[in-house]
Amino acid sequence: MTSKKKRTLSAQNDRWVVIAADSVVEATKTDDSDPVFVRLKNPATDVPSLYLFGTGDSRVYEVKAFDEDYHSWFIGQTVQRDGRLLYITPMDPLYLLLPYIKKAGKEGKLQPVEQVVMDEDFPACSRLLRCSHTQASLQQVAEEKEVGGQKYYRYSEEKTMQWLKKKVDQTVKALKKSNISVGGGVKSTTYIRTKQESNVQEEDYLRYAHGLISEYVSEDLGKALHKILQLPEILSPKELEPPSKKRKLSDTPVEAGEDYTKFNGANFARKPPKKMTAAQKSLAKADKTGMKSMSAFFSPKVKTEQN
Repeated sequence: MTSKKKRTLSAQNDRWVVIAADSVVEATKTDDSDPVFVRLKNPATDVPSLYLFGTGDSRVYEVKAFDEDYHSWFIGQTVQRDGRLLYITPMDPLYLLLPYIKKAGKEGKLQPVEQVVMDEDFPACSRLLRCSHTQASLQQVAEEKEVGGQKYYRYSEEKTMQWLKKKVDQTVKALKKSNISVGGGVKSTTYIRTKQESNVQEEDYLRYAHGLISEYVSEDLGKALHKILQLPEILSPKELEPPSKKRKLSDTPVEAGEDYTKFNGANFARKPPKKMTAAQKSLAKADKTGMKSMSAFFSPKVKTEQN
């Protein structure tokens, strides 16, 4: 498993704190571009959201935010008001391509994928076609035909449902392997219990996995997948709604309304630690016996027990 390290991205006086795998910024001899934040259409909501292309556009990553009220960062000698913690995870580019392929499928004709994946509002969408294995995976959601060395595609709902069902099955296996509680009794904000429930049924895993996958597809595809999985309707939506559908405030996609481009470029790479000044070195060598740490001034006072 790739280790994850905390990095800070700086641009003038604004910074984000990001957790990302080293593979996001590791470049090979064939890579010709740095990691870059882009604005793409969220496949489930159509809202502009923030994503990241790794070096050479070989992979696309989802950007989510751990965000809670009244959080800030101490960075160097400054306080960063944006206390969000952004974390970057790999994403299957086919989720982002599917809305374009599905829309073009209404025309009922085979078309080159370069002609299908075009969007004036989100021009970066064409970069999805450069991701590894993208071209090979298109046939999982579309009919493919090659004429004169050129491949043409047309959306297939049957193939798409099979692909989404496979995603659900893979998610179920991962949930079981990770011992994540998925029963209807899970009501905490983390949706994870320290002890697995003994009465969890296969339906609970399917419902939970369906909820997770539905966050990456349109509502109509989510409903169609629900029927394919033959899941019974929920009698009490508020009580039995899959945990994944109760989206946590601390685990939300980052909307791309802000100036995300200021964090692109070389600033994304790991920076060496700054050298200490003479004053800082002198302070580091000073005897700190009896001194209190800064956190001690913010900790609640412990009341002494009266005899």
